[in-house]
Amino acid sequence: MEPKRNQWACAAGCAGLVLFCGVAVGQDAPASSPASPADSASSPVIRQRLEDQDKRIEAMRDQIDALQHQLAEQEADYKALRHAVGMDELDKQRGGNIAAAGGMATALPMPSPDAVPDQQASQQTPAAPGTPSTPVGQAPAQNARPPEVAPIFQQPGVLTPKNKIVIEPAYQFGYSTADRVALVGYTIIPAILIGLIDVRQVRDTTQTAVLTARYGITNRLEVEVRVPYVDTHDDTVSRAVLTGSAVNSVFSSSGRGLGDIEATARYQINNGGADSAYYIGWFRFKSRTGTDPFQVVTDCVTRCVENLTGTGLPLQQPTGTGFYTLQPGVTWLLPSDPVVFFGNLSYLYNVERHNVYENILLAGRQYLGNVKVGNEADISIGMGMALNDKASLSIGYDQTFLGTTYEGGQKLPGSTKIWLGSLLIGGSYRFNEKRTLNFTLGVGVTRDTPDATVTVRVPMMY
Repeated sequence: MEPKRNQWACAAGCAGLVLFCGVAVGQDAPASSPASPADSASSPVIRQRLEDQDKRIEAMRDQIDALQHQLAEQEADYKALRHAVGMDELDKQRGGNIAAAGGMATALPMPSPDAVPDQQASQQTPAAPGTPSTPVGQAPAQNARPPEVAPIFQQPGVLTPKNKIVIEPAYQFGYSTADRVALVGYTIIPAILIGLIDVRQVRDTTQTAVLTARYGITNRLEVEVRVPYVDTHDDTVSRAVLTGSAVNSVFSSSGRGLGDIEATARYQINNGGADSAYYIGWFRFKSRTGTDPFQVVTDCVTRCVENLTGTGLPLQQPTGTGFYTLQPGVTWLLPSDPVVFFGNLSYLYNVERHNVYENILLAGRQYLGNVKVGNEADISIGMGMALNDKASLSIGYDQTFLGTTYEGGQKLPGSTKIWLGSLLIGGSYRFNEKRTLNFTLGVGVTRDTPDATVTVRVPMMY
């Protein structure tokens, strides 16, 4: 009985399963019916449109790649042209390219506009996986040396590099003339003179050979020693009017020997740059190693031989000033492409001498007491321009003010304040990194200034 019950249950289950499957198939039959004619016609059009869009995108990608390649070629050509025409060297002289500056650069290198984006990109772009994080190569050291121009003043603007020595032989020629009319006597009325009229013309020629040595203690501090050898000759042409003489008399004197040795220390105060001035402070000490005016023999001040001779002029020309001097000053240079402006400002103090004697012909030694020569204030300004990578030209003006001289606490008779002015033109030609030829011409623009001064210098670095 039990087996039959199980068979009826199994048969009922199978019949229910067959009925359920039939109902499900009947519900799915409409969904699997054939597609309509409109749907079958639109599918190829859509596929064609998609294929056309893909082709356009690929063509645009090819154009972008071609433009990027052309841009890279244009950048390479631009850099090659800059290098060919020397734009990198010009940037270095302007103080604008730290990548191009070397150890002997003459202008302060600073990051150029072209180098800034590359440096920013290298700082902001992360390194690819597996790429070393250490930088490739080593950046050049920043050079803070001021620009070099043709020197026309005694104080140079570019200091000697550290542990380097500059030997500078120089030759200077100076020529000056002066006319003087002396009235010795008194006047009754402005048209009548009782006494002597002395007319003189003085021609002075000075040749100086100078050997200068500079040593760079650091890149911003140098010391200098200057040793001159002086050869000077003086001609005085005079005629004493109202003495019955119709012939000019010539009084000549000369002197040669070691001049006054000088020592100077210079220090670069700041780091300048493009459109920013450099300042160099310096201090000079001058000795009195040369023959001073109080050591030479002077002709009689008054008419000492039968009241007919006596010029009061030295029989031998001195080679030194006879006074110790202290001179602080400052030199400034301002790069302003394509020129460099520069100048000097200084004050010279002459140390007073005590118990001074003068040697007078036929009169022995004459006591003068304390002698204080007037101090000097000097200011000069100029500008220089590079003509090419070897030659440069400079022009400037120098103005000096000299004070009065005192003897024995009293103002020396005939001593006045003097203004000296000189127009200076100079040129420089660089043979190589260590040899340069400098030439300077000075023309006096005031009566008391030498008429012409020519200086030739050849600095050599070791």
